[in-house]
Amino acid sequence: MPPTPANVRPEAADADLVRRCRAGEDAAWAALVERYSRYVLAIAVQGYRLDRSDAEDVFQEVFARAFQRLASLRDDGAVRPWLAQMTRNACVDRLRSGTREQPADHLDDGGAEDAALARVEEAMAVRGALATLPETCREILDRFFARDESYHAIAAELGIPQGTIASRISRCLTRLKAAYAG
Repeated sequence: MPPTPANVRPEAADADLVRRCRAGEDAAWAALVERYSRYVLAIAVQGYRLDRSDAEDVFQEVFARAFQRLASLRDDGAVRPWLAQMTRNACVDRLRSGTREQPADHLDDGGAEDAALARVEEAMAVRGALATLPETCREILDRFFARDESYHAIAAELGIPQGTIASRISRCLTRLKAAYAG
């Protein structure tokens, strides 16, 4: 996903993408699916605890519905909550269809679904803020936090002194925090 400029609100970028999709631009549709594919899967897997197969079925169903119903979206900038609602509905339909049985004590999650969705939303916001950082920051933060690489491994791979890694991570985290807050 290309980085979004810091001064462009995600809703504005989404609205432009939706307008381009409505105009029949295949690349815009591919970009929309790419942008929200992890989000939809995360709701299905983390929010509804669907297994991978059911989550993939929900994914296909959500994007097929979105493609068919894109013209009915009233606010082009609200594609994210629209997809989230379609995903929740598809997950509930999947659970009701009996393809996945749950013990009765798991039916009332006591807000766990909302908490999981909030974590997904926050992760997507962090991912968006991360995309605004320079490639060097994205790479070092990805290596350290996502890939769990050691300072030694990162230094060796990037060809920089091991003692420099901690300060770069600190500076990049400061930049990420500013981007996330903005």
